[in-house]
Amino acid sequence: MEADIHRAAQLMLACKYAVCLTGAGISVESGVRPFRGPDGLWTEYGEPPMDGYQRFLADPEGEWQHLINKDGYIGKLREALEAARPHPAHYALAELEELRVLKYLITQNIDNLHCAAGSQKVAEIHGNFLKVRCIQCGYRYDLGAISLETLPPRCPRCSGIVKTDTVLFGEPIPADVMKTCQRETDRCDCMLSVGTSAFIYPAAGLPLEVKRKGGILIEIDPRETELSSMCDLSLRGKAGEVLPRLVSTVKSEMEAEAE
Repeated sequence: MEADIHRAAQLMLACKYAVCLTGAGISVESGVRPFRGPDGLWTEYGEPPMDGYQRFLADPEGEWQHLINKDGYIGKLREALEAARPHPAHYALAELEELRVLKYLITQNIDNLHCAAGSQKVAEIHGNFLKVRCIQCGYRYDLGAISLETLPPRCPRCSGIVKTDTVLFGEPIPADVMKTCQRETDRCDCMLSVGTSAFIYPAAGLPLEVKRKGGILIEIDPRETELSSMCDLSLRGKAGEVLPRLVSTVKSEMEAEAE
């Protein structure tokens, strides 16, 4: 493992534009259950309807009421999200950004943990559970800044209907976020994939784009994933254990170069 971590540090330092993609695996270490798998929320409660966004549009008041009442898996998920705190992997990624080694972070998680750990340049593909978004103008607000006395809440800017920022099945990824993800992937010549199965699109397609244009792929995951066969390097282990070691090695390499 030490040799692989050293090699990963060298690859990241040799590249011009490193980007990280994170998935549910990194959040599991903070106590957030995954959606799928043996311990998945959907495994226990059943998968949400594939037309969730269309249901919201048809009855936004009712859908907001379900959210407020914490019906089904939503209650358990929100409890976990509210209790979750960043762990060493989140802080390690924030430090890589501070060191200017990591240029951007793209996450599929809605838990806000990257931002809480100090990462500044973050694109949240599936939204943020602490925010709400106007479906008309796209403006985002902190959840507490919008009154829920009248449902559905309305946007103070354009009077459009406001929904949670988290992306529902059947809902397009917000255009501003998708534009950011595509821009950063286009710039990227080294992608660090952490805790993602590379199964859900459009996120799963981003590492493939990097690899297609000759970029480097580095994976951190306890298990083999859909990406493993394409990776230049796979670091097997928990992100909370591997990433701090990677940061320490990166710093040592940078210090050695500066001497």
